[in-house]
Amino acid sequence: MSRAPIEILRQYWGYEQFRPMQEDIIQSALEGKDTLALLPTGGGKSICFQVPALAKEGICIVVSPLIALMKDQVENLRKRGIKAEAIYSGMRHKDIDRILDNCVYGDIKFLYLSPERLKTDLAQARISRMQVNLLAVDEAHCISQWGYDFRPPYLEIAQIRELLPKGVPVLALTATATPEVVADIQEKLGFPEEQVFQKSFSRSNLSYSVLYEEGKAQKMVDIFKRVKGSGIVYVRNRRKTKEVAMLLRRHGIAADYYHAGLSSEGRTAKQEAWMKGACRVMACTNAFGMGIDKPDVRAVVHLELPDSLEAYFQEAGRAGRDGQKSYAVLLYQPTDGERLLRQFEQSFPPLSEVRRVYRALGSYLQLAVGSGEGQSFDFDLIAFAQNFQLDIFQVYSALRILEQSGWIALTESVFVPSSLFIKVGKEVLYDYQLRNPKLDKLLKLILRTYQGAFNFTIRIREGQLAAALKLPKGELIKMLRKLHQDGIVVYEEQKDSPQLLFLKERVDADNLLLDHQLHNFRKNRQYERIQQAIRYAELPQCRPQQLLAYFGETSSERCGICDVCTGRNKAALSQEDYKRYQAKIEMVLVREPLNVNQLMESFPPNRHEQVLRALEYLLDEGYIDKTEDKLHWKK
Repeated sequence: MSRAPIEILRQYWGYEQFRPMQEDIIQSALEGKDTLALLPTGGGKSICFQVPALAKEGICIVVSPLIALMKDQVENLRKRGIKAEAIYSGMRHKDIDRILDNCVYGDIKFLYLSPERLKTDLAQARISRMQVNLLAVDEAHCISQWGYDFRPPYLEIAQIRELLPKGVPVLALTATATPEVVADIQEKLGFPEEQVFQKSFSRSNLSYSVLYEEGKAQKMVDIFKRVKGSGIVYVRNRRKTKEVAMLLRRHGIAADYYHAGLSSEGRTAKQEAWMKGACRVMACTNAFGMGIDKPDVRAVVHLELPDSLEAYFQEAGRAGRDGQKSYAVLLYQPTDGERLLRQFEQSFPPLSEVRRVYRALGSYLQLAVGSGEGQSFDFDLIAFAQNFQLDIFQVYSALRILEQSGWIALTESVFVPSSLFIKVGKEVLYDYQLRNPKLDKLLKLILRTYQGAFNFTIRIREGQLAAALKLPKGELIKMLRKLHQDGIVVYEEQKDSPQLLFLKERVDADNLLLDHQLHNFRKNRQYERIQQAIRYAELPQCRPQQLLAYFGETSSERCGICDVCTGRNKAALSQEDYKRYQAKIEMVLVREPLNVNQLMESFPPNRHEQVLRALEYLLDEGYIDKTEDKLHWKK
């Protein structure tokens, strides 16, 4: 029997009311309508599909491309007493099989699947037997080739609808979609009619600024000294995350760094410290932030310009989710735009290079032509590039092209804990213990600590076992490997590696089909996105107005609080004009100190407003000193 959405919200989340638009989206899904929900970062998208799924009998299938986000949501649902599971690349076959069985025969309410796993024969066979009540598609912009994060497996989601009971609706959700992407999502998912709920992307409490800075690092430090509370600093490479964190620490600001190359335990520990406030500022790549619901982030600083406004908007939008005054600051130099354009050219290597990387993949993974479809491999990008003496950036770019062409899929690091199963009977085990006294203590400890090791695979913690036996962890792992080699147990060690999944069987590289026309289309789209990002940084127009217009809100008014509206940034001038004014102001003041009125006499009256803007910036940044009423150029 169905329950009222507000009752479910109160029972499981403890909220007395929905956020704006959530209830309308939930009601649309409950009425069986295909629905697209566009809510900004932090807008409460997950509740929009979790509540209607809980209101009805059956299971909700959630498609998501982000493993970390899937794990986070599953964990949060379980904490609320809701049964949920997730399946993604890198998991062991028997674990996948068990989870799918539980979804068919058990009382699981949510099954999270990566799009690559959704299309496997095993998953589809079981889904056809499930009592599905809703198909939720998270990060729905991934279905559109007009979008910034296109993923080919998303195109096959619509086919899954044929396996579901008649009338099961689709609820697609995203935080970033241009008008072209909005239309494309509905078409690709087979919506019979348009049904879009779009909350304005406007954030009145969030002050956007683009500050032109020669000394970005010092300006970043100044920002976090002035703005109290939690913060995030985004950079584009892993090495720089550590450098930025160390710089902040040297200035007395509690900071840490985060990137996808860290171990699962390391990432979790750093994230928890930041969430609890033990670490104030996190310096990170874009691997940090997805699904993190920390409402009191006061400042998000970008030291480098992202390659799309979608990415920038989503990352900047992690500030001020609690509605309090917060800041999104991009520290910019014109060379940043030039660097992005250089990287863009490297991001689209010749297709001959893509074939070369594909051929090397087959050799590296020892995969024969005609095999590999559906197989997932631990994949170390750096080791692969070094092994074949390839440029790592070109390798990554080639792999992205292979991914967008539907040949492979890349995922972030996947943590799979160690597991163990006792495969022999009790009599054989007892005999083995008598003959191997050194292993006897370990086996007894396993039987005492973990229930059911004879009946099913158990998860074990080597560190915990080693501490109990007062052994080094390395020695304990050797003992477990010995038990495995002797056929007593099946022991699989934990892994924490990025995954590479072959979506199609391997072909000879000369027969690799790559659509040149589609390749050029994506290249042109990416070039346009980069130009839009550069235009945002360099155009002296209200920052939120630019962002909102990009996402289709063309009638917004000036925000009144960004750097352009307040006139506190030289970005209100063109870069060329600013440099010209700076050079002349320097030349005049080097000759002799002047007051403001005297300085203005060196410029035509119709340029005084622009000169004052340049002067404000030069004073703020310490190029000029003001003693009493005299301006002095610092030598």
